Amino acid sequence: MEELQKLALDENNQTIINENLKKIKNLKNLTKKNEIKCFLSGESDGLDCYLEIHAGAGGTESQDWAEMLRRMYVKWSNNKNFKFQIISEHKGDEAGIKSSTIKIEGDYTYGLLKSESGIHRLVRISPFDSGARRHTSFASIWVYPVVDENVNVEIKEKDLRIDTYRSSGAGGQHVNTTDSAVRITHIPSKIVVQCQNERSQHKNKETCMNMLKARLYDHEIKKREKETKNLESSKSDIGWGHQIRSYVLHPYRLVKDNRTDQESSNPDKVLDGEIDEFIESSLYKINV
Repeated sequence: MEELQKLALDENNQTIINENLKKIKNLKNLTKKNEIKCFLSGESDGLDCYLEIHAGAGGTESQDWAEMLRRMYVKWSNNKNFKFQIISEHKGDEAGIKSSTIKIEGDYTYGLLKSESGIHRLVRISPFDSGARRHTSFASIWVYPVVDENVNVEIKEKDLRIDTYRSSGAGGQHVNTTDSAVRITHIPSKIVVQCQNERSQHKNKETCMNMLKARLYDHEIKKREKETKNLESSKSDIGWGHQIRSYVLHPYRLVKDNRTDQESSNPDKVLDGEIDEFIESSLYKINV
């Protein structure tokens, strides 16, 4: 391509020049994709993932922000042609969601999304404030891998507390009148998982056990890797000073990652799921 470009320039052949530049751009993009794959060499990077979203303090504002984030990750999944499934969701009192758990299936989903774990901050003019004042909202994201069936994670029955309750979401008359939803608490680690998307309590329990297995496996991997970041404590303190990324819609428009300094002046595009530039910058930060 380099030789062809020299010949085209000598002959002032603009058609060949433009075609060659397009090929060079495509080659650069392909090289970048392969480079990113080289970074995804961790033990769990190739696995599917669960993504949890929790609204921070602030009522309707934060709950609406949590729903915006869920939409962002669903859009990202669609853009990648990844499959996704909402495992559990609790609606907000007036709008938005209090929490949501999504399962995302696709190549290297955990490796790509693991750096999204942390506190996400939104600054905007509140649509819920009659005085049109500026509000700051927080929500947490926590990503962990879906473990392979061959991975042996020992879970003792005596360490579990299993609760059933009525689903608060959609699903028809059966879901709303029977205790089909399941919540399992692993007492030693204080990990809680829940599922309400199936009509059958048995199936919801099975999904919960798979999620618990994944959470415990992820917990052990983090210990082995001696990571200093404590995801559980970051989840419990969803507020100032802990955010990994800020999404500012007023008085200016900017999305900035506080760890990599990656920025985008088009928050609408980011909230529509175009977050690859932030994911890639995190991978570069970790590996280069």
